[in-house]
Amino acid sequence: MAESTDTTPQTTGQSKSPARRAEGEGDYPLRSDKGLTSIADAVVSKVAGIAAREVAGVHALGGGVGRALGAMTQRVGIGGDSGVSVEVGERETAVDLVVVVEYGESIPRVAEGIRDNVSRRIEGITGLQVTEVNIAVNDLWFPGDEAEEDESQSRVA
Repeated sequence: MAESTDTTPQTTGQSKSPARRAEGEGDYPLRSDKGLTSIADAVVSKVAGIAAREVAGVHALGGGVGRALGAMTQRVGIGGDSGVSVEVGERETAVDLVVVVEYGESIPRVAEGIRDNVSRRIEGITGLQVTEVNIAVNDLWFPGDEAEEDESQSRVA
């Protein structure tokens, strides 16, 4: 799934993922007789990124180059959550995450923790049903990795 940069609210369309519940079943908190509440992709992306970082064993989101570019764009105020991509429909959302896990942690346990926390936070904050949380672990973080990065950056003028 491509990383979303569109910040306009998504009010039409459905997720390509299968629904967890049948049409008309259960509550739909974003639509009432008084109107419709739409939630922008950027909002869901931000919630997903924060929720993923809350999980023990997650060092960072995004890959090496992605993290560097994300840090630069966030400094100038144009960046989204690096390593987070979402697809938002009227009732559902699907999330893709790229994470760096701390060395020594169980990757399956960390991934399950991410799925649980991201789903719980998004559903609780937005009212959207989370259909899937896909996780790509693209690196391991070892203690001392950042000290090496800082040292190499200080040599460059």
